[in-house]
Amino acid sequence: MDSATIWEWVGYLASVVVAISLMMSNIKKLRWWNLIGAGLFVAYGLAIDAIPVALVNFFIVLIDAYYIVKIYKAEKSINQQP
Repeated sequence: MDSATIWEWVGYLASVVVAISLMMSNIKKLRWWNLIGAGLFVAYGLAIDAIPVALVNFFIVLIDAYYIVKIYKAEKSINQQP
């Protein structure tokens, strides 16, 4: 398998992971799956020199990471209440 084919499959995998994330009813799972898919798209975009793809998905990774931290902090504060 040449590198172009490998990166093509990474792009397909990223698409599937993002699609799976959008089927999640649990927001925490949605954010995690979407973060993984966007991360794969960042790698894919960089590999094929598609900088706009990499940039927008890097921004999505940051958004997902922000909300994941926010979710876990909220859960922690709820669990620490007497």
